[in-house]
Amino acid sequence: MRALVIDRPGPADELHLAEVDAPIAIFDELLVRVVAAGVNPIDAKTRAGGGVTKAIRGYPAVLGLDFSGVVVSAPYEAFPLQPGDAVFGIARVPRTPGSYAELVTVSSLNVTRKPVRLSHVEAAAVPVAALTAWGMVVDLAAAAPGQRMLIHAGSGGVGHFAVQFAKAFGAHVTATGSTRNLDFLRELGADAVIDHTQTRFDEVLSGLDAVIDLVGNVHDNTGTRSLGVLRPGGILVNAPTGSWPTMAEEAAAAGIRATGFKVAPSGHTLDVITELIDDGAVRVHVDRVFPLADGAAAHRLIEEGHTRGKIVLRVTDDPTGSSADSASASASTAAGSDSAGPRS
Repeated sequence: MRALVIDRPGPADELHLAEVDAPIAIFDELLVRVVAAGVNPIDAKTRAGGGVTKAIRGYPAVLGLDFSGVVVSAPYEAFPLQPGDAVFGIARVPRTPGSYAELVTVSSLNVTRKPVRLSHVEAAAVPVAALTAWGMVVDLAAAAPGQRMLIHAGSGGVGHFAVQFAKAFGAHVTATGSTRNLDFLRELGADAVIDHTQTRFDEVLSGLDAVIDLVGNVHDNTGTRSLGVLRPGGILVNAPTGSWPTMAEEAAAAGIRATGFKVAPSGHTLDVITELIDDGAVRVHVDRVFPLADGAAAHRLIEEGHTRGKIVLRVTDDPTGSSADSASASASTAAGSDSAGPRS
C-alpha cells in the first residue's frame, strides 16, 4: 500500500511516500481504508524525535493517529461494523502503523461510525482533538452550569472543541486567542474573549473554577500565571506534553489542584460526540487540507502553531463514490488560505 513514512526522526522533509506492506488485522481489529487522516502536534513531535519516538521499533515508520474511512474487513460476521461502513477513530501509533496510509488496523474499542453530518475530511479532524477536549473539560474539569472556566488557545484543534463542550454543559467560558481569532471564538460560544496580544489574562480574571491549559509555560509562563486566577479548590488541566515540567510543584505550593492529561481512544465517547455533531450542537473547523504527498508541508504548518481548528491529509478517494468529500476538501483548502490564524 501507499503510505507517508519516515526512515528516521528528523525535520518535516523526512516524510516521504513509499510502498509498504499492508497491515494485517488480528483478534478484534478492523481493517479500514483511510480516506482522510488528521494531523496533530504529537505527530510532528514524534517525527522530529520527541513524542513517542522511543517506542518506534523499526523503520520505515507510518505516523498518524486520526482517521476517517471505510471498513474493509470486520473481526467477525455479526460485528456491528461491517465492510462498507463509514467509520472514524484513532490508531495506536507506534504500536501499530498509523493513519498516514491507505489502510490502517484499529481495535474495535477505538472506532465507531462516522458522523452523518460530516465528510471524511471533516471527520478525520475530530477524534484526537475532540477526545482530548472531552477528557479535559467534561471528565476532569466537570463542566456544569454556573462554573467559570478559562480555556487557553481556544481556537486551536483541541481548543475549539473545548470551548463548545464547556458551553454544551452550561459553563461560563472565557477563551484566550489572538486578535484575528476573537470573532471565531465568539462564534464557538465563548462568553468572553481575551486578546492575549493586548491583555494579560491574569490581570483581569480571578476566582475561576477551572483552567483548561493548552499552552503551558512554552509561552509567557501561561501555565504558572494561570494558577493565580483559580479559586481555592479550583482545578487546572494541562495537555501539551512537556510544556510545563514544574506544574505539580508549583500547583502544590499554590494550593491548587493541577493535572496533566493524555488522550485515551474511546469509541463509546466518540459516539456521544457524534450525537452532538449530528445534532448541530458542535461544529468542526478544518483549517487546511493537504494531499498525502504534501505531508511535510502539513507538518511545517502545524509546527508554526498558528492553526485555527485542524489540518487534515487527504489519503484516498472515498470508495463509496460520495462527492461530498471532494467538495468539502476543496472548500476547506480554499477557506484555510483565508482563515488561517494564530491558534492562541
